[in-house]
Amino acid sequence: MHSAILLIEFGSIILGLGLLGRVAARFRLSPIPLYLLAGLAFGKGGLLPLGASEEFVAAGAEIGVILLLLMLGLEYTAGDLVTNLKSHYPAGLVDGALNALPGAATALLLGWGPVAAVVLAGVTWISSSGVIAKVLGDLGRVGNRETPVILSVLVLEDLAMAVYLPIVTALVAGAGLVTGSITLAIALGSAGLVLFAAVRYGRVISRFVSSDDPEKLLLVVLGLTILVAGVAQQLQVSAAVGAFLVGIALSGEVAEGAHTLLSPLRDLFAAVFFVFFGLHTDPASIPPVLLPALALAIVTAGTKIATGYWAARRAGISEKGRWRTGGALVARGEFSIVIAGLAVGAGIEPSSLGPLATAYVLILVIVGPLTARFTEPVAMWWTGRRKTEPREAAEEAAPL
Repeated sequence: MHSAILLIEFGSIILGLGLLGRVAARFRLSPIPLYLLAGLAFGKGGLLPLGASEEFVAAGAEIGVILLLLMLGLEYTAGDLVTNLKSHYPAGLVDGALNALPGAATALLLGWGPVAAVVLAGVTWISSSGVIAKVLGDLGRVGNRETPVILSVLVLEDLAMAVYLPIVTALVAGAGLVTGSITLAIALGSAGLVLFAAVRYGRVISRFVSSDDPEKLLLVVLGLTILVAGVAQQLQVSAAVGAFLVGIALSGEVAEGAHTLLSPLRDLFAAVFFVFFGLHTDPASIPPVLLPALALAIVTAGTKIATGYWAARRAGISEKGRWRTGGALVARGEFSIVIAGLAVGAGIEPSSLGPLATAYVLILVIVGPLTARFTEPVAMWWTGRRKTEPREAAEEAAPL
């Protein structure tokens, strides 16, 4: 009887997610807000709380995080990461300073303490690579001159996560200074070792994993990723970082083949993850934090636009391209929820941090595509208006 209820509940969730994905695609929007809302509807205090399948959904959500980070790692080679780090690190520093500080300051002002401040800093810092990539494709901007600048900022954020996630994992677990330092040293050492091995022996690793049979390739890559993620978690590093490093180590045809095979699985389990996060957020707890979330969204939308504008100007992009760069970076999404999920799962401000992060992401994942589309024309209109007003005033003051 229990297994039958589990199958019915889980089947209903998957079917519902598929229908929500269709609705989002019809309106050319990211499905993430709809998945979060579905989780709110099925969670505690929602319209139809789940019972039997919640534990099963939790396991699926963990796999979702692992696959998100694996696919992220597959997007880049170790050489790409090293090159971007050397060429564009100033943009990464500006990005971190402008966008992490508002989150940290908000947590401290709300009295949540330093651990929550580090977590909320990450929530407001990391842009959504998935949403931004989709928006750039929808707007036909993949070949634009400013697009490499956007991708460089995203790559630097992704690389920073390999350092940031172990720090957050140690903090939310309540690790002391010595334990936390050991954890960070292990994470940095592992990341450095993997980057070195990927640069020097990437072809050998890829040849070992490679297979002409898609089934065998899928099993080896998926098995290796989950195994490494488990070992990383056992070492208190972070399963997500382990998966990210596996993705970096694979390159060439293996990375392309694995990306093609794993994309549907990633989409499925990522959707389950968003639902799971929503399940643990009481809808009644969102209204009290809606105003801080809205204020934080407005501030960090502005800081992301400033980040993109500065990075594009540094790269010699035109005025219009600078505004397009800034507008494209506004969306937050999957990784903001991953970071908040680590804290909520560890009991860090569970009644406030989760609802604030949910409301914040819901706002910016909807606003992000709009800023990507309209920041440049609005900015150019406003700039033109400011130039026109002094000229008109001068003409009116001139003697007849």
